[in-house]
Order: sequence, then structure tokens, then C-alpha cells
Amino acid sequence: MQAVKMYLTQSCPYCVHAKALLKQRGVEQIDEVRVDLEPAERNTMMQLTGRRTVPQIFIGSTHVGGCDDLVELDRRGELL
Repeated sequence: MQAVKMYLTQSCPYCVHAKALLKQRGVEQIDEVRVDLEPAERNTMMQLTGRRTVPQIFIGSTHVGGCDDLVELDRRGELL
């Protein structure tokens, strides 16, 4: 299984939902980058994705997008 990296904040309900969906689909390990604890990481996230909002999810080297993008990918049966 490919590595999953997620830029997130602790209080974000979309981040919680995205993490739960990934866990339901068998992802055991998520590399979490807390942009609320490390503000410089938000700049990195924005450079990588062009987006300011969390979560921002990468599966392997592919930027999946945010929570809505992840849910849509799952709905189409294309998640992992």
C-alpha cells in the first residue's frame, strides 16, 4: 500500500472525516503534518497544492485533494 500523507489541523471536522474514511479503507499509517502546530508547514502545503484549506491528502506522490475529493474518489471506487 502506498504511503499516505495528510496536512491537517486537530479541530478540523473534514480532517477527522478524511482520516476515518482512510482507516475504513485499510490505511494503517497516515503521516500527519499538523499545520496548526507548525505554521511553516502550511506554506509548504500551499506551495505543493496551491490550496490553503485542510485537509490536503497525498497518496504516494499523488495529490488527491481535500476531504470532498477523497470522498468522491471513494464513491467512484478509485480510492486505494
